[in-house]
Order: sequence, then C-alpha cells, then structure tokens
Amino acid sequence: MKNRVTYTLSPSQTVDPFAKVVVCRESDGSLGVRAYILVEQAIEGARTGIAIDGSGTMMPWFGAQRRGAPNIVSPFVQRMCTYLAEKVDATGCTTVVYWATGDDGRAIEPVGTLSTMEIASTTFAGPRHYGNHTFLLPVIRYFIQHFMGASWSLGIFITDGRIDDLEDVKAYTTHLAHQIAAGQRSALKFVLVGVGHRIDETQMAVLDNLETGTDVDLWDYKIAKDMQHLAEIFAEVVSESVIIAPRGVIRDTSGEVVVDYRDTGVPALLAFTLPAGATAFSLEVAGQSVTQPVVDIGMT
Repeated sequence: MKNRVTYTLSPSQTVDPFAKVVVCRESDGSLGVRAYILVEQAIEGARTGIAIDGSGTMMPWFGAQRRGAPNIVSPFVQRMCTYLAEKVDATGCTTVVYWATGDDGRAIEPVGTLSTMEIASTTFAGPRHYGNHTFLLPVIRYFIQHFMGASWSLGIFITDGRIDDLEDVKAYTTHLAHQIAAGQRSALKFVLVGVGHRIDETQMAVLDNLETGTDVDLWDYKIAKDMQHLAEIFAEVVSESVIIAPRGVIRDTSGEVVVDYRDTGVPALLAFTLPAGATAFSLEVAGQSVTQPVVDIGMT
C-alpha cells in the first residue's frame, strides 16, 4: 500500500520482556504494532533444522585460515542445536547441514540428524568444500523436502554475509506463504542468524518484513552477538492463543487504554493500533508498567 512503511525495532531498542517489535506506519499516521513477548513453548509434531553457511567468507569464523585460530561457529551451533533438540523438536533431534558449498555455492553438505548426545560430541569445523557464492534457495528447498509431513517446522540459517539470490528467495517464500494460507501445506518458520562483522542486516530486514499478501509471517532474523537468550530464536512462534498473564492493559502515550486484556488475559503476541503521533506504548501487568518506544531511530 502506498505510503505504508514497516520497520522492525533493533534488539537494542526493545525493552524486556519484548523479544521483537514490528511497527507498520499507515498513510494516516496511525501505527500498527505487533509486539512479541519472549516465551518458550513446545509445538506438537515440530521438526527443526540448522543450516550453517559454508561459503568461503565463513572460513575465519571456523578458525580454518590459520593454525590455532578459534572456531566461534561450533560452540554457538552446539548450544543452538541442543536447545532445539531438547526444547522444540518432537523427535529429540535436530537436522544440521552446511549450505552455500561447492564451486557454485548451491550445494548442500548434510551433517546428520543429531541427538543431544551426538551434538555434544560433534565439532562443526566447516564444510568439505567451501562455496564461492552464497545461494540460500537450495537449502530452503532442502528443508522443505526433508520436513515433508511434519505438522510444523523451523529452519535456522546461519550466515556471515550477503545472500546472492535474494529475489529468488523472496519469490519462492511468498509462494510458500500463499500455500500455507490456503491450507495446502503445514506451517513453518525461517530464521536468519547473522554472525561476524560482514552481515548484511538490510537484506535480513527485507526478508523479515516481506509482504506476501497473506497473514503468514515466514521470516525472522537475529544477530548472534545481540542474542541474550537462545529462546529469542522462538520469538515469532508465539501467537494470540498463548496467554502469559491473566489480565493487563496497553496504554498509548496519552494514557488512554488501547487494548483491555482484563477479561481475556494477556497474549504472548500483542497486536494493536496506536493513534497518529504516538511514540510509545505501555503494558501494565501485575501492578507493573513497562514502556516500549515505537519510533525507529533510523527513521527520525
């Protein structure tokens, strides 16, 4: 829609307990807000996978360029895999692959579907054949095929740089969103996790704010160094049906009640509209008030 601007507040702008805040500024100046409260929840029949960028620019992060250099990827992946296997995946395992491998950056190198015991004994030292490009679509297709039949699936893609097929990824995942909205395939979620100092956060934000023409929100992204809790990877999985407190209200900057949850309970996903000119909202729960700004610093 013309004059409609959507932006996601950075992790440094969100206030505890909010894991993520997305704001849509409409043409009339009003603000549509989706605020996600950090919650860990199990999903029946869930399958999960982690795809590690295997392109050449990742070599320093695997410690592969000089003897004695630290591997910063492996311990991070071990912690994330263990979390998914223990907390999320219905099988008690999680699938791990390297992506963006091979001469053309389109090959996939499977590591395996690993249990927590196997994860603890696995060192993620990098792919056999580092790629010369970073193509994301092949590994998305791989996960789609691998998790066929799951009632819900989560794919996490770890990367340090720029995606070379962004437009193809946007087109394909928009198609997936339409299939999910039509009930033709089960629900799924994709999360990009950036590591290192060459991250293209603009590309990540483009996918995160992808307009698919449906209510299906497929993408989220995180920056590894900003993640205080691994549960943050789960931020956008919550829904209005998950109740985190028996009562509460949301107020705008003038103190007016925007949403009254005193009869329905406070959901983990807060979706509401603020009037034009609003710069923040306050959530009042259990006698305490938390104020969350909604002005994107980069747009002021």
